[in-house]
Amino acid sequence: MLNFAPSEIAQNILHSHLVSSVGPRPVCFASTIDSKGNPNLAPFSFFNVMGSNPPIAVFSPARSGRTGQNKDTVFNVKEVPEVVINIVTYNMVQQMNLASAEYPKGVNEFVKSGFTPLPSVKVKPFRVKESPVQMECKVLEVKETGTGGGSGNIITCEVIYMHINEDVLTPDGRIDQTKIDTVGRMGGHYYVRAHGDALFQLPQPQHNLGIGVDSLSPSIRNSKVLTGNNLGALGNVPALPSIEGYVSEKFQNEEEVHKAAKKLLDTNHVEEAWKLLLANAK
Repeated sequence: MLNFAPSEIAQNILHSHLVSSVGPRPVCFASTIDSKGNPNLAPFSFFNVMGSNPPIAVFSPARSGRTGQNKDTVFNVKEVPEVVINIVTYNMVQQMNLASAEYPKGVNEFVKSGFTPLPSVKVKPFRVKESPVQMECKVLEVKETGTGGGSGNIITCEVIYMHINEDVLTPDGRIDQTKIDTVGRMGGHYYVRAHGDALFQLPQPQHNLGIGVDSLSPSIRNSKVLTGNNLGALGNVPALPSIEGYVSEKFQNEEEVHKAAKKLLDTNHVEEAWKLLLANAK
């Protein structure tokens, strides 16, 4: 195990450890404008939403690790405290990457990257037409976390108007996770695509409390075959299923039972795995 205090290693190495371990991070395009009306567009992966009542979005443009200078986005939101947060999708990643270059102040990243600016309804900065979700925001606070290279500027925003492309909606008007095709930032040059086989679902234990891993028998809890994920799935059922009428195949030993149960659990057949385990319990 590598053990250290952040002050004991170089800032660039610490930055690499942080962004390589905390991921994937959602990516947003922050569209801002300065007091002279010059637009700016920049992507940020230090970004997330922090509540829905009121709807709050937070992103953090970090100071350059090389020069210690702030990005134009920080200066712009101090001059004009408004921003449009545009969600980045896979179809936009190459243009997004181009827009992330450190162009001089006054250069229009909409033009450089080929994105289409759209007028906003409630704020001055432009929206990105190609983004399926655009959030018009007023800036509530800009908090500097430091003055050296790599330090952040936490920009807290309230979403006051939203635009969602109908192409990514389900018939009942919700965003379809299989259609929006978002991307996440990893460490180094790596990104991840939230699409296809990368997506999976978990039942949310909001109303039916699971029995818990502590309720599993010692033989299951201490299994050398079943993983922590497997035990979590078994512990997430609200009650054990009935095995009345259930007929199990024959196994030579407990390890074989657990291997068979693991195959069921790994394919999300939790009830079948429980019946198998219960029918072969000793």
